[in-house]
Amino acid sequence: MFTQYQMDGLFDEMFERPDSPRQHYADVHKRLESLGKAEFAKRVRMADLTFRNQGITFTVYSDQAGVEKIFPFDLIPRIVPDREWQTIEKGLSQRITALNLFCQDIYHKQKILRDRVIPPELIYGAKMFRREMIGVKVPKDIYMHICGTDLVRDHRGEYLVLEDNGRTPSGVSYVLENRAIMKRVFPAIFADYRVRAIEDYPYNLLRTLKHVAPPHADDPVVAVLTPGIYNSAYFEHSFLARQMGVELVEGRDLIVENAFVYMRTTSGLRRIDVLYRRVDDDFLDPLAFRPDSMLGVAGLMNAYRIGNVTLVNAVGTGVCDDKAIYPYVPDMIKYYLGQDAILANVPTYICARPDDRKYTLENLNKLVVKATNESGGYGMLMGHQSTQAERDDFAAKIRDDPRNFIAQPVVELSQHPSYIQDPGDKIGGATLGHFEGRRVDLRPYILYGDKATVMPGGLTRVALRKGSLVVNSSQGGGSKDTWVLEEEENQS
Repeated sequence: MFTQYQMDGLFDEMFERPDSPRQHYADVHKRLESLGKAEFAKRVRMADLTFRNQGITFTVYSDQAGVEKIFPFDLIPRIVPDREWQTIEKGLSQRITALNLFCQDIYHKQKILRDRVIPPELIYGAKMFRREMIGVKVPKDIYMHICGTDLVRDHRGEYLVLEDNGRTPSGVSYVLENRAIMKRVFPAIFADYRVRAIEDYPYNLLRTLKHVAPPHADDPVVAVLTPGIYNSAYFEHSFLARQMGVELVEGRDLIVENAFVYMRTTSGLRRIDVLYRRVDDDFLDPLAFRPDSMLGVAGLMNAYRIGNVTLVNAVGTGVCDDKAIYPYVPDMIKYYLGQDAILANVPTYICARPDDRKYTLENLNKLVVKATNESGGYGMLMGHQSTQAERDDFAAKIRDDPRNFIAQPVVELSQHPSYIQDPGDKIGGATLGHFEGRRVDLRPYILYGDKATVMPGGLTRVALRKGSLVVNSSQGGGSKDTWVLEEEENQS
């Protein structure tokens, strides 16, 4: 199945050269070669049926054919050696520490703005900067308890940070389910490696949530707040609540009385101390934000300001998701920690700056342009793959609202072998296929409680369309199991 595999001049995660796998992929490559098409197709079908039977789904809002889809899973694991992971882990811990100090600063003393490290107009112009949070004390001074930071590898194999997801980062449930299915479908391949465990993530998440409970809560009651079954990540909300052994609630299940938050139960009201909210700021409280919201609960922000309930992540952390703030994270690390950034950013042009805007408008055919507050691959122009009409449309948008756009050079993401089915080639109900290179990124998950804890691995997302650089599930992407190997001396 590797006979026609091509590296196309890209950094390939599995291969150093054609037909020459990297050392840490040697056993996987050997096993895959020995399986043959029919056996591998059988394993793929087994995995697909497991996902379907367990209801492991996501929602594509723009798809008119149906609401829920089975999450595409590619059976060839992505492997990260320990030496690489150590750098990633240190870099992510450094980054979330600086982002928390940044949130604490801008909602209180604003020293970083007074010292002109970041232009104040960028902060005040950020859609997710919440003036309602200025002066609000949050438990343990922690704002970003959970972060999903997207990493890519360039043509040299260097890891770069593409963006931070500090509001309600999603996808961790698929990481856990991918691992469970991988163990079931390919036990022999998994047994060849000493892979670091990820199954303790729900325990670590619950510990993080309880760490920031209000002082009055001796035995904190935790709940997951979901927008409901029609949200794209509802499977994840219910999965994490079940794994942590806590209640899954919607806004209609909650009520605020005497500035405390209560959950309606069959035996009466029960106080909630920590809400892991998967609802965006705008919809949390109709008295504080959008008055038409049916997803939150009236009075929640007042209870939060007083300190009677903890919201995770804190309201206002979305300012760190703003793509025009992202270029300043290395400056934050230097300013707050006195250190150089371990993980570099992708070079970024901020269209709010006249010189950057001029360069962007003159080079739209070479750049990736992104709206500063969009996600999921929406609001984006891939300049090198765009038409003149699309570039003209984006140029007008940039001139009309430059603060809302940034631009970056095209990063030739690393590729990884992926299984591509050949629809006309079937045996015993399974579709045969072969391996081709597809672009990938990596979203590790970081918890920040008494310390920073990085899940060893994360969600490797795959652009399943040939030549595509967009890995988001909402744009047709899939995922892989990510194996972080234990220290080399422990490897057999």
